[in-house]
Amino acid sequence: MPVISVPHAYNEDDLYVDLRSILGHSLFLKCEGFNFAGSIKLKAAIEMVEAAEREGVLTPESILVESSSGNLGVALSMIAASKGYRFLCVTDSRGNLSTRMMMEALGSQVHMIAGQEANGGYLGARIEYVRALCASDDRYVWLSQYTNPSNWKAHHRKTAPEIARQFPRLDVLFVGAGTTGTLMGCARYFREWHRPVRIVAVDSVGSVSFGGPPGRRMIPGLGMSMRPPLLDESFVDEVIRVEEADTIRMCHRLARRGFLFGGSTGTVVSGATDWLAQNDAGELTAVAIGPDLGERYLDTIYQANWLQDLYGAEVLDSNEVTARSWAPSPTPPARWGRRLDLKSGDHKGGHRPQVQERKTR
Repeated sequence: MPVISVPHAYNEDDLYVDLRSILGHSLFLKCEGFNFAGSIKLKAAIEMVEAAEREGVLTPESILVESSSGNLGVALSMIAASKGYRFLCVTDSRGNLSTRMMMEALGSQVHMIAGQEANGGYLGARIEYVRALCASDDRYVWLSQYTNPSNWKAHHRKTAPEIARQFPRLDVLFVGAGTTGTLMGCARYFREWHRPVRIVAVDSVGSVSFGGPPGRRMIPGLGMSMRPPLLDESFVDEVIRVEEADTIRMCHRLARRGFLFGGSTGTVVSGATDWLAQNDAGELTAVAIGPDLGERYLDTIYQANWLQDLYGAEVLDSNEVTARSWAPSPTPPARWGRRLDLKSGDHKGGHRPQVQERKTR
C-alpha cells in the first residue's frame, strides 16, 4: 500500500476510463485528477518548484507568486503548505469559488483581478500585477507557468511515458491546450518515439492560442487570451476548438453515467468525440488526457442558474440535465415525517496544424 509523508508524493498515474459505451467511439480517457491537488497541474507545480529550489531561486524567505485560473494555484498552495513557503495566487473573477476557498484553506493568499488589460484580457492584467509585485519586493518569486520550461518537461518526463507504457500501439492523442505545457511535453516525447502518433490539440472557442479572434470564455482551464510562449505548432498535427456550450453538454453527458469531470476534461472529450466521428477511427487506438475532476465546478457547470444566466435556458436538452429537482409532498406520511417526490428526473515537423472550428448545436 502507498504510504506518504508529503501530499505531493501521491498521484494515480495509470487510471483510464474506456468511454466507448458512452460515446460510441473507442476512446481511453487518462484521468489525472486523483491526487491531493485534484488535477494534472500537480506535475508541473512540483517540477517548477523543485527546479527553483535546485537553482537556489527559492529560499525560506521567498514568497511564491503565480497567476492561475485555479488548478495550478491549488497545486502550488498544497506544495507551499507542505514545504513551508508562503504563496500568493493572482486570479480573476472567472475562477471557481470553491477553488479560491481551497487555496485559502491551505494557507495561501488569493488576489482577484477585477479589470482586464486592453490586449491580454484578464490574463494580461494578472501578469502585469505579478510583474509589478515582483519589481516592488525581491522576496517574490514568480515561477511563470506560461514561460517556464519545467512546465512542459514535467509531462515529457512523466505523462507521455505513462501513456506510452500502457498504449504501445497509440495512434492519436488528444491534449487540451492552456499554457500548452502538457501539450508540448507530450508532443515532444511522441515525436521522438518509435512510431508516429497524431497529436490533436483541443482548444476553446474564443481562445487566441492558435490564432483567430478573441471571444468570451467563462470556463477556466483551457484557452489563452494571448499566444502561449511555450507553444511550438510544428509539434501539433491538428487543432479542434470547442464551444463552451459543447463542453457543458459533454460534462453533463458523462455525469449521467456517473463520471463527474471538470470543464477542461469535458472540453477535451467533446473535441475528441467530434474528431473520431469525422475520421473513421474504428481501428485507431485513441487516448485523451483528462486534466481535472468535477467537484470544483458544482457552482458553475453543474449549477442550473449559472448555466441559464450565461448560456440561456436551452444550453442543455431536458434529457441532459444531471441535477434533479426534489420537493416535499404536501401531505407527508406520518411515519416518514416527510416524503420526497422526484420532479425531473506518419507526421513530420515544420508545419502548422490543421484547425477545425466546432459549431454549437
